[in-house]
Amino acid sequence: MADETSLITLLICDDHPVVRDGLRGMFASADGFEVLGEASDGVEGVELAARLDPDVVLMDLRMPGGGGVAAIAELTRRGLRAKVLVLTTYDTDSDTLPAIEAGATGYLLKDAPRDELFTAVRAAAEGRTVLSPAVASRLVSRVRTPARPDESLSAREREVLVLVAKGTSNREIARVLFISEATVKTHLTHIYAKLDVKDRAAAVAVGYDRKILG
Repeated sequence: MADETSLITLLICDDHPVVRDGLRGMFASADGFEVLGEASDGVEGVELAARLDPDVVLMDLRMPGGGGVAAIAELTRRGLRAKVLVLTTYDTDSDTLPAIEAGATGYLLKDAPRDELFTAVRAAAEGRTVLSPAVASRLVSRVRTPARPDESLSAREREVLVLVAKGTSNREIARVLFISEATVKTHLTHIYAKLDVKDRAAAVAVGYDRKILG
């Protein structure tokens, strides 16, 4: 974990050289930051993050040759300590939610003021969530709007819920679906959030009520 007195190390992942140069110059001119490297796509970003071990990865989302969401998911899967701060021009649901679900610590738009970006990087290095106001309001409204049954759960989440309804344990669900127990718990967390419930029994009850099960 970085603190105010130590250098925060960064990896910049963006497919536009001008953006990478601009960000590198911006952080080079400020105290407390060091850019360790640059990547032009998600695949290269993951490889460099594993090799350079930065505190924070500044991650664009839409990049040819390897997108940001897949890269964030892979960084999370590998258990790398780097925190990911998404820095993008896009704030639509289709970009924001998958990035957050994949493990991004924060989400900022590229038009953010310089000082806001520095503050966000420091916060991300400490593991604090940072969301631009536009993204935050979008996420809040999404959470407050009940999902329709036909879009509430992903196919894999439905599979997990069906097995839960049969009384299957997390360990057995992991074995049946060829995934880890940790992944099962992640799916359950998402199911509980989407169905607005606290436990397995309530999830099953709501599943039947919304015709997800049956």
